[in-house]
Order: sequence, then structure tokens, then C-alpha cells
Amino acid sequence: MIAVLQMMAFGLTLLSSLFLLLATCTDCWMVNADDSLEVSHKCRGLWRECVTNMQDGVRTCDQYDSILADHPVKIVVTRTLLITADLLVGLALATLLLGLDCIKFLKEDPHAKLRMCYGAGVILGIGSILGLVGSVWYAVDVYVERAMLVSHNVFLGVHYDFGWSCWLGMAGSTGCFIASILLTCCLYACSGPSARQQSLRFPQHRIVTSKMYTMDSRV
Repeated sequence: MIAVLQMMAFGLTLLSSLFLLLATCTDCWMVNADDSLEVSHKCRGLWRECVTNMQDGVRTCDQYDSILADHPVKIVVTRTLLITADLLVGLALATLLLGLDCIKFLKEDPHAKLRMCYGAGVILGIGSILGLVGSVWYAVDVYVERAMLVSHNVFLGVHYDFGWSCWLGMAGSTGCFIASILLTCCLYACSGPSARQQSLRFPQHRIVTSKMYTMDSRV
């Protein structure tokens, strides 16, 4: 059961990390939703803004200024949170891979491998919260901006809605959070007290053996 949970968490983490990476790199966080003529398709992202002509399929993009330039708060915050979440999820994925029972790394120390899985779950939880906050922050800002324009009867000709990149960020963060629960709560419950005591007893046995060897060598 523990091996099944580990593989489920690893697969979910791998898929969710791909979603988070795509959400960070792609540029469709905001998409126009009121072009009745469907002449063009406009997308805004964290790094650039792109317009696709629906008739001939030509896509042109306007790159944002340097990352050191002044940008809206939602772009700066979302960039920071998503990049940090990507790094944490990548670290958790590597730690989880080494902690799997099917990997020969530290095969003789099951306690260390179990602790690596727990640590990967904690790191995943932190990364998922950061990614979810960044994605929801951007989505809420888009909604508030749209609501403010509607309340003041302001029409700019383009009405933006949530893009698929924003949904990818939310889905990836949610998947990482579920994997974190699998690696912490569920794995802890399925390991049972006997397995945990056995894993804790293993390093103590090595310490006692080393002490006995030291005493014998002195004699």
C-alpha cells in the first residue's frame, strides 16, 4: 500500500509540475471574451501579449520590458510566486524520486527514505500554496478590474476573461496539494506504528552495534 501511495503521489506530482511550468512559461492568462466578430484572439500573459488573427492565423507578440522595469503588481506578484513554486515543486519531485521504494538509493535505510517522502510532501505543500495564491491573485485581479469597469460603465472595446494558462496554474497547484496530502497524512496513516517503530529502530541498532565493536576493539 505504501508503494502504491508513493507511485500515485509521484505521478500526480510529475503531471502537476508540468502544468505549473506550462502556466509560468505560456502567455494566455487573460483572453478577450467579447469579440463578436471573432476577427482576432488576444492573450495577455506574465511575459508578453499576443494577438492571433483568426482569418489567416498570423500571431504577433509584444514582449514586455525588462524584468527590472515597472510592471503591474499582479504581474510581479504572480511571476514571483509561480517561479518560487516551480523551484520548490522541482526540488520536491527530485526528493520524492530518491525516496521511492523502487529506487536503490539508500535501500538499506528505510527510515531515511520514509523521511524523504515526508519532506517531499512538506515542500510540495508549500509550493502548491504559493502557486495557488499566485494564480488566484491574478484571477481575482482580472475579475476586480472587469467589475470596476462595468460598475463605472466603461467599455474599452476588449473584455478580458481568465485564460487557459491561469487554469493550468490552478490545476497544477491543486494537484501538488493533493500529492502533498498523500505523502504526509495518507502515507503516515498507512505506514502504521509498527513500520515507523521498525524504521526508527534501525539506526539505533547500528549505533549499538558500533558501540559493541568499539568496546571489543579496546579489549
